[in-house]
Amino acid sequence: MRAEFVIREMTIADYDPVRELLRSVPGVTLRSADSPEATGRYLARNPGLSFVALAGERAGEQIVGCVMCGQDGRRGYLQHLAVEPGSRRLGIGTALVERSLAALRLLGIEKTHIDVLTDNTQAQEYWAKLGWRKRSDLVRYSFTNSADPNA
Repeated sequence: MRAEFVIREMTIADYDPVRELLRSVPGVTLRSADSPEATGRYLARNPGLSFVALAGERAGEQIVGCVMCGQDGRRGYLQHLAVEPGSRRLGIGTALVERSLAALRLLGIEKTHIDVLTDNTQAQEYWAKLGWRKRSDLVRYSFTNSADPNA
């Protein structure tokens, strides 16, 4: 059975329903950097790269999936891919990823990364199934430029 869903570019007007979706999905961590202001800056800096999936009776009534995507001129970065648990295994996540990768390709971005929490084995299996390669040749370090431990 093919699910009816529509994918469109994410806008800041989608912030509240996307945040609620992200909160409902196990394995997704939200931080202070996911504030409305920071999300607005992210979307403005990376136009045409982040998407939402809408589904419902007329395929467009409720946000059931999202992906945030950005780039630095050399590499692409996927963040917060999430599909509402009741809408999984319908091709929504894969369609969102493909849409972001196609948009990056148009910008000349050939390589894209995603960070997955080490204890999120379901996400690790998903990315491996899509053909993404787990990196063992690097370790990520982070620096926080504020006193906010949740930055």
